[in-house]
Amino acid sequence: MFLIATRNFLPELGGIQVLMTGLSNSLLDYGPVKVFAEYHSECKTFDKKFKFDVTRVSGIKLFRKFRKANLINDYMKENSSIRGLVCDHWKSLEYINGKSLEDKKTLCLIHSKEINHPINSSLNKRIIRSLEKANFVISNSNYTKNLAINIGINENKIKVIHPGINPPEKIDDKNKKEVEKILANSFPSLITVARLEKRKNHDKVIMSIRNLKEKFPKIKYVCIGNGEEEGKLKKLVSELKLENEVIFKNNIDSNLKSAFLQKSDLFIMPSVIYKSSVEGFGISFIEAGSYGTTSIGGKDGGESDAIIHEKTGLICDGNDLDSIYKSIEYMFKEKKYLQLSQNALEFSKKFEWKNTVKKYMDLLR
Repeated sequence: MFLIATRNFLPELGGIQVLMTGLSNSLLDYGPVKVFAEYHSECKTFDKKFKFDVTRVSGIKLFRKFRKANLINDYMKENSSIRGLVCDHWKSLEYINGKSLEDKKTLCLIHSKEINHPINSSLNKRIIRSLEKANFVISNSNYTKNLAINIGINENKIKVIHPGINPPEKIDDKNKKEVEKILANSFPSLITVARLEKRKNHDKVIMSIRNLKEKFPKIKYVCIGNGEEEGKLKKLVSELKLENEVIFKNNIDSNLKSAFLQKSDLFIMPSVIYKSSVEGFGISFIEAGSYGTTSIGGKDGGESDAIIHEKTGLICDGNDLDSIYKSIEYMFKEKKYLQLSQNALEFSKKFEWKNTVKKYMDLLR
C-alpha cells in the first residue's frame, strides 16, 4: 500500500492539487493507495469518483496539521503493508513520527516558493528538519533543485521528477462550439490559465495586446482563472479599451478549459519572481502542449524545464514589456507557432503519468 499525505488535493483547484491527485491515481497501477487530505466542501461527492480511499481532515487550520499527522501515525501503526509514504509539502511530513518511517521509503515533494526562505531563518530550519525524514526529496525542476541546495537541503537526496499530466481529454461538441463562437474570426488567439496574481504577469500581457492590436487587429486574449488581481486587470482592460480583445473566464469546467487550449494559437504566462513567490516548473505549458498549443514563458524560475526555447516555445524576460511583445510578434510574423506547436505536442507525451509514475516507483521500490 502507498500512503499519500497532502495539503493539496482535488476538488480544490491548483497545480499541486492536480499533481497529487494524478500521482495517487497513477500509483494504483502498482498497488492500493490511501490518501489523507484536507477537507473541502465538495469532497463528499467528489471523493466517490476515486478508486482509492480518502480520509479528509477538517478543523481549525492551526490544529489540523497535528490532527492529520496523528491520524497518519496511528494508521501506520495499524497497517504493516505500507510500502511508502509520499508527502506533497514539507509541512505534511513535519509532524509524522520519524521512527514509523524507518522501514518505509519516504518521498517529499518540493515546488519552490514553499522552501524559498532565508537560510538559518526559523522556517528554513523547520524545512531542513522535516526533509531529513525523507529518503528522497522530489524537486519539480532543476531550478527548484538548485534553490533547495542553496538553502541547505541535502543534495544527495534530491531527485528531479517533473509533474505528470493526463492524456488530453476528448472535447464535448457543446464546449467546442462555444469556444469556436467566442474565438470566431480571431487571429492570433492567446490564452492564459492561471490564478490572477502578480507573479503570473497578466498585466504585461494585456499591455502587449494593446500594442499588438495595430499589427493584428483581430487578436484575442482569454484569461481563465480568478484571484486577487482580477479587479485591477479588468480596470486595465477598460482603460486600454480592450473589452473586445480580452475575455475573462472563471469557474469553468475542465472540458471547456481544454476546448480553449485546443483552439488557441498560443499559451502565454511570462511569470516573474514576486517577493518570495516564483514559478517552480509550469505544468500549464505541458498541458497546453498536449493540445497542440505552443507557449511563451518567463525566464525566472523553472519554466525552461517546461519549454525548450525556440523548439517547443519561447522563453522571454517577463520583467521587460518589449521582450514579451517581441516574443508574441515573432511567433506569428512568420508562422513560427505552427512548427513549435507540433513540437510541443510531441514533447508533452513524455510527461504523461504512465511515464512519470515509473520514476516514483524506481525510488519507492
